Amino acid sequence: MQEFDLFVIGAGSGGVRCARIAAQNGARVAIAERRHWGGTCVNLGCVPKKLMVYAADYGREIDDARSYGWDVTRGFHDWAKLIDAKDREIERLNGIYISMLQKAGVTLFTGDARLVDSDTIEIAPSDLAPEVQTQTVRAKNIVIATGSTPHRLDIEGAEHAIVSDDAFHLEDRPERVAVIGSGYIGVEFAGIFAGLGSSVDLVYRQDLPLRGFDHELRAHLAELLPINGIRARHSTSPERIEKVEDGYRLHLDDGVVLETDCVFMATGRRPNIASLGLDRIGLKTVDGRIAVNAKSETNIPNVYAIGDVIDTYNLTPTAIAEGHILAERLFGEPGREWSFNTTPKAVFFTQPLASVGLTEEEATRDHDLEIFTSTFTPMRQTLSGRKGKVLMKLVVDAHSNVVLGAHMIGPDSPEIIQGLAIAVTAGLKKRDFDRTIGLHPTSAEEFVTMRSRTRYVPSASGTV
Repeated sequence: MQEFDLFVIGAGSGGVRCARIAAQNGARVAIAERRHWGGTCVNLGCVPKKLMVYAADYGREIDDARSYGWDVTRGFHDWAKLIDAKDREIERLNGIYISMLQKAGVTLFTGDARLVDSDTIEIAPSDLAPEVQTQTVRAKNIVIATGSTPHRLDIEGAEHAIVSDDAFHLEDRPERVAVIGSGYIGVEFAGIFAGLGSSVDLVYRQDLPLRGFDHELRAHLAELLPINGIRARHSTSPERIEKVEDGYRLHLDDGVVLETDCVFMATGRRPNIASLGLDRIGLKTVDGRIAVNAKSETNIPNVYAIGDVIDTYNLTPTAIAEGHILAERLFGEPGREWSFNTTPKAVFFTQPLASVGLTEEEATRDHDLEIFTSTFTPMRQTLSGRKGKVLMKLVVDAHSNVVLGAHMIGPDSPEIIQGLAIAVTAGLKKRDFDRTIGLHPTSAEEFVTMRSRTRYVPSASGTV
């Protein structure tokens, strides 16, 4: 039986980083993956999604190019060609991940890994690797990094719906799409399908999309949905899906029935831990996630968990950071740190949205606030007449002048907010923004030229 210092279950972004850093620090490391080297982000998430966002963007840019003197006409979009190109790029990235691990000296296993006991792992054949022989190995330390899986609503006809995993492999682009859910996945795919020419309905329970983001940005996004050809069916829930001759009928609880070619459930994700045998070793879970402390430790001394299985941040960069920190603490020199509280977030809609730090709603719990906002038409839209304004926002502590949060919706917002994340992480003050000279002409310069306070918001606690 092979023995290792570290065995990682799941070769997504967090698991790969943890395995690679541990191996580079001299540990004997193995990693098991049942399906996709690189995990959800590379194969069924961030990377292919953004490639599809680019595809939709190019159509709009062709339309706008005529306003700048280009003699061009938007032609037919070849969905099959896009999917084929996407698949070839993902295959290339799979190879890179495998190569990185091998170069670091990590032993690779393909198949379904599950815990036999607290230091023994069994790797069995999976549906995607049926030729694999069952193997059993031992490890002094085990890291669970198996990510998450799409969640389906428990409604009549749910089997007729697709989830995000399926959307990347559709043979044809559906002409009519009903997207259920207005989180990251729902909003992004609504924009993708609408941008490529589909008729899109976005169905969600809340009054505004993107729960958890700043309310002002959510309201601005709601205004942008119809501008981009998306019908928002807010404050409503699906009741059942009916298969009919020419597609599907999605019945909503407000009495509306949507005729569609595709029902897309973007209704969240759940930790992918059901097949790991956690009960066998008594590993503690809470509400379907693995319970850990600040050091990624579970209740079993030598078993750790990182990434989406702990259902905390559920972002690729945070999983990478968790894996890196854990590997260095176990086998290297501890000391590297990341500021998880100022993790930037982005939603790659037609007009992308990005955010770092506290929202106004979060900040007002403990702070008196000064809010600074700016709304304007970006320069690139002035000749084309394309609708949709930029919104920028700074949330500032009224007493210390520290910038607690920065938020933006509009072109290039993820790139701009990534830079501002450094300032928010460093605890810079609004006066530091004010004394910074703008780079003209850019949208980003607005963040250093917002001088007039939009409003003052007293702390909700009333104790500041």
